[in-house]
Amino acid sequence: MPEQGRETGADPGAVSRRALRPVGLAAVADPGMDRFARLVSRLLRVPVALVSLVEEDRQILPGMIGLPEPWAGERALPLSHSLCRYVVESGRPLIVPHAQADDRLRGSPAIRDLGVIAYVGLPLTDADGLVLGSLCGMDHQPRAWDPGELADLKDLAAACSAELRLRILSAQHSSARKVLETARAAAEHARSDAERLEQEAQVGLDHAELLLKASEELAQTSGLEDVRQRLRDLFGGVGKPSYVGLLVADREELHRVPGPGEADGVEPEILTLPADATSPSARALRERRTVFVPDRDALVAGYGPETVAFFDGMGLTTILCLPLWGRRTLLGVLAICWTKRHRVSIPERAALTAASGYVAQAVERALYLDERISVARQLQAAMLTDLPLADGMEISALYQAAADDNMVGGDWYDAYHLPPAASGGPAALVVTVGDIIGHDMHAATVMGQLRSMLRQATLDHPPYSPATALSALEAACSVLPIVAGGTLVHARLDPVDGSPDWTLTWSNAGHPPPLLRAPDGRVTPLEQHDVLLHQALGPAHRTEHRRALPSGSTLLLYTDGLIERRGHDLDAAIAQVSALLARHGGEPLPDLLHRISSRLADGAPEDDIVLLALRIP
Repeated sequence: MPEQGRETGADPGAVSRRALRPVGLAAVADPGMDRFARLVSRLLRVPVALVSLVEEDRQILPGMIGLPEPWAGERALPLSHSLCRYVVESGRPLIVPHAQADDRLRGSPAIRDLGVIAYVGLPLTDADGLVLGSLCGMDHQPRAWDPGELADLKDLAAACSAELRLRILSAQHSSARKVLETARAAAEHARSDAERLEQEAQVGLDHAELLLKASEELAQTSGLEDVRQRLRDLFGGVGKPSYVGLLVADREELHRVPGPGEADGVEPEILTLPADATSPSARALRERRTVFVPDRDALVAGYGPETVAFFDGMGLTTILCLPLWGRRTLLGVLAICWTKRHRVSIPERAALTAASGYVAQAVERALYLDERISVARQLQAAMLTDLPLADGMEISALYQAAADDNMVGGDWYDAYHLPPAASGGPAALVVTVGDIIGHDMHAATVMGQLRSMLRQATLDHPPYSPATALSALEAACSVLPIVAGGTLVHARLDPVDGSPDWTLTWSNAGHPPPLLRAPDGRVTPLEQHDVLLHQALGPAHRTEHRRALPSGSTLLLYTDGLIERRGHDLDAAIAQVSALLARHGGEPLPDLLHRISSRLADGAPEDDIVLLALRIP
């Protein structure tokens, strides 16, 4: 049978532990999980799709589409009806083309009560790799699952697992905040004690303030540089250290994260430290413990001349190096140092150690976000179209991510040939530039759907009218469960027989106007447009327009990220783009797009930017 995974006995203890993981989901509908179920249903074209989490005695369905009653209302299934449990037990995907032909599954009540014949389920895991449940699709008839669909389902399962991990982190943070509020209340009570305890209570308050501040300040960080920037002020109240350093572990090395104002000579030349180096930080990493150097004599006795000279050069005498532990591994080292000999009391050491735990959480979150952003950007790059080769036409595109690269976005470009003409000459070319509302995974998903649907709508409606294709796209969106809003320009370029010239036919759905540079350098905005795409506006009458493109013409299409800036006038921005196109339109297209993007973006852009240029040689 073509399935992935193996049959194993259920471990009730493991199932119980999964049930107790702080995912924050129960046997009720969850909008985010329902969205994943809908995506699976559309992707696989199956009537039933689930986000299923296995508890000790049942499976709950926070994401669900297509189940009959009473299961749909209860949002739960007994384990007797669960195919998801095989995914949880094995930790591997389960792919079943025909459940009735499977010796293990043919007697499952799910076949009788739920009508499950074909099934595919992929594991949903937490950050420790523990399988919590599965993202699955079910069909009521035998089915050979397509490898491409399974690959897309794997991507969706990874996104769903990432969402579950973020919810676990949020639940853990909420629990930690409650602990900190208890500590602050205890410190406030201690401060009101007798005068003879005033000094001790103040020390306790300082420690509690450190923990509270650590939880509040570090919970808001978004990257390693941000974490490092907050450290200097964070530890100012306890012991008043002269220097706080952050070193992140990477294989067998420690990498220092530079802080603000360190150009004054504090570790300027040390960016990477081998794990076997003779230094307190490297020893803390190597031996996985706190390392304390009380004074220079201890430094001389325990370390080599090079380390002594280094700390002498920084003017540091007392050194406390705390390992930063993540949930699964050692993330790095926090170095807290004083220029004068400092006695680190037991309460102070305990407070610094506890605060280092919050630093570790912030570092782990920053590393996770960096990895998540990297994966998101790779996904965005993978979704960009490879430009075709066009006889008699130069074409170039540029995509620039927003400064806030927290997620992929909905900006895109597309270009592809139409079927070749009967005469055997150059094939017509279709180009599109669009922007789906939003800057998240949902916007990217909708963008990918609309791009594919618009291609199909164009190719299904000869003679390939841009306006007809847009109308067909809107008609499909009004029937399908796709909530899409945005703007786009959809155009066809046809070669003129016996001439190097081309003809442009386009339809504009509320998008910024394309710019056409004539052979003499004059730039004309193609301002004709209709309303944007949005279901709330209902079906729109789509018009199209035509322009001749003589040899030497350059056409520029772009998204609003190029021209929209807070406090800036849109017309003035379009005029600036027009001036750049007029002045530099003779440059190679990649250079031209880079020049326009760098001049208009003025540093990191606030939104994604897409530029697409075509030139008739």
